[in-house]
Amino acid sequence: MMTSLVTTEAFQRLSLALAIGILVGIERGWQDREAAPGKRVAGIRTYGLSSFLGGFCGFLQPVTGPILPTAIFVSFCVTILVFSRMQATHDEDYSATGTIAAITVFALGFGAVVADMTATAASAVAITALLAAREPLHGFLRRLTWLELRAALILLTMTVVILPILPNEPVDRWQAINPFELWMMTILVGAVSFAGYVLIKIGGARAGILLTGASGGIVSSTALTLSFARQSIQMPALSPLLSAGAMLAGAVSLARVLLICGLIAPAVLRELAPSLAPAAVIFAIGGGLAASLRRPDESTDFLPRNPLEVMVVLRFALVLAVVTVLTRLTLIAFGTQSLVALAFITGLGDLDAITLAVAKLSSIQVPADAAARAIAVAAFANMLAKAVLAASVGSIAYAIRFAIAGCVATFAGIAGLVLA
Repeated sequence: MMTSLVTTEAFQRLSLALAIGILVGIERGWQDREAAPGKRVAGIRTYGLSSFLGGFCGFLQPVTGPILPTAIFVSFCVTILVFSRMQATHDEDYSATGTIAAITVFALGFGAVVADMTATAASAVAITALLAAREPLHGFLRRLTWLELRAALILLTMTVVILPILPNEPVDRWQAINPFELWMMTILVGAVSFAGYVLIKIGGARAGILLTGASGGIVSSTALTLSFARQSIQMPALSPLLSAGAMLAGAVSLARVLLICGLIAPAVLRELAPSLAPAAVIFAIGGGLAASLRRPDESTDFLPRNPLEVMVVLRFALVLAVVTVLTRLTLIAFGTQSLVALAFITGLGDLDAITLAVAKLSSIQVPADAAARAIAVAAFANMLAKAVLAASVGSIAYAIRFAIAGCVATFAGIAGLVLA
């Protein structure tokens, strides 16, 4: 009975090794489908056999020891390298992807027999997906600028280099500034903003006002509302569509606040959702209705500032630190009732900082319902500020549509806050 179980597992593992090779071979064969038979080093059968050979080496190792499997692996590598060299010379194509893929497939086949089957299968799927993403990845690199690459490096430096060395305890007399938590929140907001920035870049500056509006809400809904307001003066005929983009940005901005609260303070999210979720839905519906009034005759250019420029990152960290200290001092001096007034004033200029500061304090000093109320007031103050910008800078049609959506969203949010 035990022998039967061992044999069954051996067949399962060897079958997985063969399946891994076939999976990668299908992707590689599709990439080289235009090549004539016999004109490429490896296809479905070759990759399948390579992976199975690796699996069989893993099967032999407990019996023969490591010398024979190692010799087979070295011989396999030499054979692949020789044939790849011949093909590269003939085609004048010196890409090493196929060669590395073949060696990787052999290793995965070996792992299917001697290692965890689930991890090996997942690795094979991930590698196949990476190989299949050749065109999108190359297209992304062609559109990538040095400033964006530098921004990604800044994000990695913030996360991997700076974050681990910061003290994870309050360093000020008011017990408000924890450098580790402050920097972690800066990374969180920066990463979300950079994701929206990349989405805009991938879609293209002229890919459409609605896409730009939804994406811009991740980066800065206030900046987008102001940019679209200015363009509504330059292109009055596009005012309905521009207002739709601004409304979508508002909806995404509110959803972003809920996401941040969910990550930092789930208890606050439960209290806040009945208020901000209806407001976000109203903005989204208003954007959809405004967009349906007119098809775009032309696109608009909204290129947000890179959110991970060094000065942008440091400025946000400074603002967040100041707001955190002010919030703590206000609570010490006047209690939780004063938090709403501070949230309203702060929310007029920046919604992220007060959201992060209050959400963090909710686990220490502020009840979840009071924190939710303060963040909701900050969100409504931010809507008011954007409505004022739309009215003072944009066209009448743009301002009226945005103001109507903002008023309905505010009333829906207040109703949700009161009835919750």
